[in-house]
Amino acid sequence: MSQVVIRCEKLSKRYRIGQRVRYLALRDLLAQALKAPVRLLQRSGSGSSNHRPEHIWALEDVCLEVQQGEVLGLIGRNGAGKTTLLKILARVTRPTTGYAEVRGRMGSLLEVGTGFHPELTGRENTFLSGAILGMSKRELARKFDELVSFAGVEPFIDTPLQHYSTGMQMRLAFAVAAHLEPEILLVDEVLAVGDVEFQKKCLGKMSEVARGGRTILFVSHQMNQIRRLCGRALWIDRGRIHAEGRATEIANRYEAYSIEYDESRLEQAPGPIGFSRWRIEGAQSTQLDLETSPEETVVKIRALVKQEVRKGIYFIALRGNDQTILWSTMYHDLRLDPGTVDFVHAFRKLPLNPGIYVWEVRVFDGDHWFREVLVPEMSVTSKNDSNVFDSLKGCLNLDATFHVEEQLACGVEKSGGFAGG
Repeated sequence: MSQVVIRCEKLSKRYRIGQRVRYLALRDLLAQALKAPVRLLQRSGSGSSNHRPEHIWALEDVCLEVQQGEVLGLIGRNGAGKTTLLKILARVTRPTTGYAEVRGRMGSLLEVGTGFHPELTGRENTFLSGAILGMSKRELARKFDELVSFAGVEPFIDTPLQHYSTGMQMRLAFAVAAHLEPEILLVDEVLAVGDVEFQKKCLGKMSEVARGGRTILFVSHQMNQIRRLCGRALWIDRGRIHAEGRATEIANRYEAYSIEYDESRLEQAPGPIGFSRWRIEGAQSTQLDLETSPEETVVKIRALVKQEVRKGIYFIALRGNDQTILWSTMYHDLRLDPGTVDFVHAFRKLPLNPGIYVWEVRVFDGDHWFREVLVPEMSVTSKNDSNVFDSLKGCLNLDATFHVEEQLACGVEKSGGFAGG
């Protein structure tokens, strides 16, 4: 029988706009006490109502239950309240109203290097973070070599953290949080910092953690990660729960909403042209299934032209998830009249291996370049034929033939043919 390990009831958090929270020493508290009568008189004076502080509700009336062993994805635009929810659960901040009940030892990765000290070495920070999570020194020593190997920072483990790159700090922080066996793991968009290979390792590790019966709350803007890792997803918008359900269904709804939202903002976009969305003709989503896709793939990119363009330049590129340009082309002497247009690209074949890809477009109107990275990403899928050589596949899926030419002593070639791809 499943057990509820996280329960939130009418959870709300209000912030004062423009307020900077700082830690107070004893002398600061004494100074505030002495100034209190003066502030009281100032408030009672005329015109004080003009200086009332403004507030914003980062979370409002959030009710939530998470079962033991569940992997819950949190999605939503920046500023929707996802990180605030995780900070309340991690006891980093207190709710304004309502309460959150958490049962179990928690590991949190809310920001890169949270809890690390820049002047301590990687080794010292690892043991310090583990102790904060409640791990014994013996347990830390047993896990240490595996943890450092996963992070890939062995040569630098005795170097002060201030000399680490952001990516190195993130890898070590994730390794500490994931390897020290918390019963509940909170992960907030930290995988965006790492390279593609490390992202795969992190997702694999979180899948392993989930299979071990532990609970994960995972924030990500990459819907492919939500679909792959999570069973259930929560869509948060303006501090409230907008929708919840199966991760695949909620991710699809959120992507469709993002496209509509981007189109509604086209009129306010600066410059003579604004890009709203892209789609694969004949497909119901932005997924390209290699098993069922037609021989010719047609990609359409919609734009709103607000001012006529004469002798413009149009550039398009397909990037991998690590931002490497896999293909690009440029068209000159572009003529565009005001109105909605589709830029149509027909490919006889997109020779891509399964993975995540991004379309980038640029237009030069004669004076300036206007650049957009189109969302959502393009997900290329295939049958589950994963094996130990997956990391060596690269991005391209090229048709090719292969044969071996055996060189005989007399110089005559003897061939044996093979089919390959």
